[in-house]
Amino acid sequence: MTFTEQFLNEAIEVIRGLDQAAINRMVELLAATRSRGGRLFLLGVGGSAANASHAVNDFRKITGLEAYAPTDNVSELTARTNDEGWATVFESWLKTSRLRAEDAVFILSVGGGNLEKNVSPNLVAALQYARQVGATILGIVGRDGGYTAQVADACVIIPTVNVTHTTPHAEAFQAVVWHLLVSHPDLKQVQTKWESVR
Repeated sequence: MTFTEQFLNEAIEVIRGLDQAAINRMVELLAATRSRGGRLFLLGVGGSAANASHAVNDFRKITGLEAYAPTDNVSELTARTNDEGWATVFESWLKTSRLRAEDAVFILSVGGGNLEKNVSPNLVAALQYARQVGATILGIVGRDGGYTAQVADACVIIPTVNVTHTTPHAEAFQAVVWHLLVSHPDLKQVQTKWESVR
């Protein structure tokens, strides 16, 4: 078997292993967030930060949800990191944004945050603050889901089918799941461009 064949076969296994009930629960919670006038805050680091930026566009433009990613403002992100520390960068951003119970925090992450291993402590701090204010918590994560899976109201864990490809599959399938969400008839409000061109 070639590497290409192996990698694509793993992707098929990931698709088959996705928790459809968790995805449907996310649709319900996102629709409820929009209905009550809540905002959506997408948090991720590394490749997941880039995914968060793309997802913000899709949630805003396609579903009409007011959405933001703190990593889109590199000046504020680096100022907070430099002045206050990496571990609190998202929590302080959410405080300034006046996160409230009507809002939702959506984590995109390979591991979901783990304080004991000091991996993505900024996601953990943000989630602890979100719980404190009563915001809805969502996540698309890999591995065992980490802290995100422990506290989320709905969490999709991307199945690990090959531990040596945990990160590429987790980050790739974040995109598959969020594109499913914004395409879902209970969320989609605007036709995407190429589908409208005949």
